[in-house]
Amino acid sequence: MTTLPPTPLRIGLVGTGPWARNTQAPALAAHPGVVLSGVWGRRPEAAEELAAAHGTTAYSGEAGIDGLFAASDAVAFALPPDVQAPLAARAAATGRHLLLDKPVATTVAGAREVVRAVEQTKVASVVFCTLRFAAETSAWIDEQAAVDGWFTARAEWIGALFAPGETNEYAASPWRRDKGGLWDVGPHVLSVLIPVLGDVARLTAARGPSDTTHLVLRHSSGASSTVTLALGAPVGAAATEIVLRGEQGTATLPRWSDPVGGFRAAVDALIHSVRMGDRHPCDVRFGLRLTELLAEAEKQTGA
Repeated sequence: MTTLPPTPLRIGLVGTGPWARNTQAPALAAHPGVVLSGVWGRRPEAAEELAAAHGTTAYSGEAGIDGLFAASDAVAFALPPDVQAPLAARAAATGRHLLLDKPVATTVAGAREVVRAVEQTKVASVVFCTLRFAAETSAWIDEQAAVDGWFTARAEWIGALFAPGETNEYAASPWRRDKGGLWDVGPHVLSVLIPVLGDVARLTAARGPSDTTHLVLRHSSGASSTVTLALGAPVGAAATEIVLRGEQGTATLPRWSDPVGGFRAAVDALIHSVRMGDRHPCDVRFGLRLTELLAEAEKQTGA
């Protein structure tokens, strides 16, 4: 008997900004288990340019989003979180699987709307928290989660995205300027700490200079962690480090690279969930939990 290969998953891409251009579109177009079924953008010219670069169909406007959903089995999102959330809920309601960017939303109500739609239609979902899928860091997280006796952790994700003279194209993102490091890089840090130390049982937050937020977390394992998050630091202050301390000594998060490869791994995870019916640990429900924690921190700081 001849065994036929699995049918490729048709994934449409919603969004045409730098993240879509640099990471998501290249990963989807090159994935052997995927057909990039189209690209939707608010501006027709941007959608046409990105679609043409990857040999697929461009969609735009209200009718266009429905057309992309109709042409797809799943939808990947590269949008600001509070634009992403209602469109993701709409896609899930039509039976489309979801590959979401972090954070899922910047309000708990928005994230819950997506979870509700996913649970009603029983579609698969994955939230692309980069460190959970990059080869170097995902393996490290799994290794540390299997170790007992962690006592404390220290996490610093201090960016200089808004420093004078910086030319990073992500600095032009209005939602990042509005919500700051708490919402942009906070999901990355929490996506590492929670699998290793357990869910957050208690959170205390305080503001620092510029957009800096400091968090003190007590985890369900009994361990505690301190977190510093910022995008508006001086260039000389920028650093990213996560260090665990416990009975076995210390462990430091390794450096990572290749966001396209990380996104490809997230696509693999979505395909597995679609075919096997398994919930991925980093799914929309985990995305909701991240949103709940970040919203509580925002409330405490009065941001």
